[in-house]
Amino acid sequence: MALLHSLSCIFSMAAILLLIGFLHIAGVESIGVCYGRNGDNLPSVSDTINLYKQNGIEGLRIYDASTDVFDTLRGSNIGVIVDVPNDKLQDLANPDKANDWVQRNIVPYSDVNFKYVAVGNEVYPGKTGADSALAALKNVHAALSAAGKGGIKASTATYSAVLDHTYPPENGVFKDEAKNLMEPIVRFLAQNNLPLLANIYPYFARKGDPTNVLLPVALFSQVNSYSEKNNLFDAMLESFYAAVEKAGGSNVQIVVSETGWPSEGGFDATVDNAATYYRNLIQHVKANPGTRKRPGTPIETYLFAMFDENQKPINGNETSEMHFGLFSPEKNQKYQLSFN
Repeated sequence: MALLHSLSCIFSMAAILLLIGFLHIAGVESIGVCYGRNGDNLPSVSDTINLYKQNGIEGLRIYDASTDVFDTLRGSNIGVIVDVPNDKLQDLANPDKANDWVQRNIVPYSDVNFKYVAVGNEVYPGKTGADSALAALKNVHAALSAAGKGGIKASTATYSAVLDHTYPPENGVFKDEAKNLMEPIVRFLAQNNLPLLANIYPYFARKGDPTNVLLPVALFSQVNSYSEKNNLFDAMLESFYAAVEKAGGSNVQIVVSETGWPSEGGFDATVDNAATYYRNLIQHVKANPGTRKRPGTPIETYLFAMFDENQKPINGNETSEMHFGLFSPEKNQKYQLSFN
């Protein structure tokens, strides 16, 4: 009996460990938050990183390499996306300068949990950095590997403006004028098992076509034919996957590097709408890992942004760009979200 009891305990413990392992493998991705700093009234870096820790925010995206941010992140295990700004892409198209960038901004911070380097943000043909984006991406990838940092994945952060024929989502394709930029990038990512970062904003889709894009669909709160999961976020993500597959990237995973909803300053920009979007998005990503094209693959997602930023641009009479913050500059949470 003692032997049977011991064996039973062993098998029970094995089952528990197997279950824990399965949950770890199949578990959802953590939610990250973008750390934009276009404001003159924002908390200190130290206070900001403490705010990430206090709220269980396990991912951070920053839009340029920053010594003070990296020093503060040391030992925190917060996963980090660091951007190379578009106006630096031409420099990093030179392999020596890409190596120098990695040596200065990545190598000294072995205790910072870098996950991705976003080589450019929303690059578009004819705009800053477009002609150098692929070369810079290749060089940063090579420089990371040469420095023994191959676990940090180089990519670029794109956006919905490069897509065409997005309804129904499976018809998604890169626009003709964007193909020469995006298709070689996708092929390079596919060849090197790298993800594509994508900024996905149902808010701007709703704002651009309010007659056909219904508010409840954009907020995850109404059944509609946009996709099997009945929300605009998934439909937009599926459109990206469709375009990427047609460009030769059937193995390329998409990381949602930005998504958000403003609380004021523009069309449908209210505290209630923003709270509904963020809460439903977090719940949706955690409860429904994967899409039709990537079932069972968690959707790694970064919310935009940590704070309201009073130095963001004004578009006409709209100030919504200033009001995407999850926290006020006084460090008060607007929406009482449970991140992780």
